[in-house]
Amino acid sequence: MHLGIDTSCYTTSIAVMNDQGQLIKDLRKVLRVKPGDRGLMQSEAVFQHVQNLPLLFNELAQAFDMDQLQSVCVSTKPRPIEKSYMPVFTVCHGFGQMIAQIKKISFFMTSHQEGHLMAGIWSAEGPCSNEFIAVHLSGGTSEVLKVIKGQDHFSIEILGATTDLHAGQFVDRIGVSLGLPFPAGAHLEKLAHTYRGEIPYLTTGVKGTEFSFSGPETGARKLLDQGFPPEAVARSVEHCIATTLEKVLRQVIQGTGLKEILMVGGVAANAYLRQRLIYRLEHPAVGAMLYFAPPRYATDNAVGTACLGLKKYQN
Repeated sequence: MHLGIDTSCYTTSIAVMNDQGQLIKDLRKVLRVKPGDRGLMQSEAVFQHVQNLPLLFNELAQAFDMDQLQSVCVSTKPRPIEKSYMPVFTVCHGFGQMIAQIKKISFFMTSHQEGHLMAGIWSAEGPCSNEFIAVHLSGGTSEVLKVIKGQDHFSIEILGATTDLHAGQFVDRIGVSLGLPFPAGAHLEKLAHTYRGEIPYLTTGVKGTEFSFSGPETGARKLLDQGFPPEAVARSVEHCIATTLEKVLRQVIQGTGLKEILMVGGVAANAYLRQRLIYRLEHPAVGAMLYFAPPRYATDNAVGTACLGLKKYQN
């Protein structure tokens, strides 16, 4: 059995996989954010992770014999690049090392982004090629990537990215302005789903493969000031993100020749975004093939981390 641990900015996660790559346990606890706030300080997130992990491990121990563990894999940094660092990941790093030393089992490290990619491939059963495009879309990352799949890791090149706000920040800022809880993604999606009228227009800040969400955020606030219904503004935010990605991905497809696209990250769980991109990019004129992690595995989790630990153990 192989344990994965991930302590991201807003979710404490642990998962266990067996030698056959079957998910045995997937436990998570979302960090608490005060109503009206738009996020957490890293120090507060670290404090909550330290509180949450013992609770999750107690739950795991109730249903699973910890003596069966053969390896532990943890997310130690946001991305697989030099000097990538965020304090929250020191929590799972420390807990993972402690468990490995006590149990005398293998200890492996990966990155949060690689965990997302692995969870996506595992749950979406694709892409099948060893080289593909990935979109990592969340509150802390908005990147279009060229990915080369290794045996137990990924080689990643950034092809396009936001120049300011991340997609999740755009959603959360407008969501909080609409009076929705933070994180606002699922609540904004539910609100937008009730809208049936014409979608209010928001400009898309795309230059080449770079994009911006600060202008659309200002535009969304103007829509609110002009008296547009909250559900209309929510739908316009979804539509703007989808249109932005479509424009960038069309250029990336043309530039690389790659047509398999994996979508991961919390914002990628949005149903409207999925439907719009499938309709626009899987059209015969473009010919792309999109793979979406199911919503549970698009958001922050330790499933991909556990899967990478299994692969590292086997190699």
